[in-house]
Amino acid sequence: MGSCSRITPISTRMNIGPIFAGTYRLPREIVVPMDRLTPEHRSWLMSRVKGRDTTPERIVRNMIHRLGYRFRLHRKDLPGKPDIVFGPRKKIVFVHGCFWHGHRCGKGRLPKSNDVFWRTKIVTNRKRDRKHLRTLGALGWKVLVIWQCELKDPLAVRQRIVDFLR
Repeated sequence: MGSCSRITPISTRMNIGPIFAGTYRLPREIVVPMDRLTPEHRSWLMSRVKGRDTTPERIVRNMIHRLGYRFRLHRKDLPGKPDIVFGPRKKIVFVHGCFWHGHRCGKGRLPKSNDVFWRTKIVTNRKRDRKHLRTLGALGWKVLVIWQCELKDPLAVRQRIVDFLR
């Protein structure tokens, strides 16, 4: 639990820009705490992460259903397999997890270990999200994105959904 690993700072591997040029010298090695879980346990835990029917998605679906709307789930014929699809209305709702889709809130923070991997993964996810939104817009679909952290205020989310589906 208390073991540490020595890694080479990112600044020695990439250009960190003119802000630090000649004004600050980074140490050769930075001490970073290791993961508290064994690699096997971390792997098992990550294998349990689902891509559909997540708790935030189920909350939003339940909310929409109680409003009296009917919808389809995860249509494979649309870019990004949208979470909730209102076919005749040509409207789509994505429910994004703040961590996985790189939201700029407290839940969207990156882990301190394996920084390069996570940064690359989240940047790739955000690029893919933007591409899907552009493609759906070009196909004539209107899209609403609901972030996991927004569900702290269900009345505000409900109102956004009502306004969107009018």
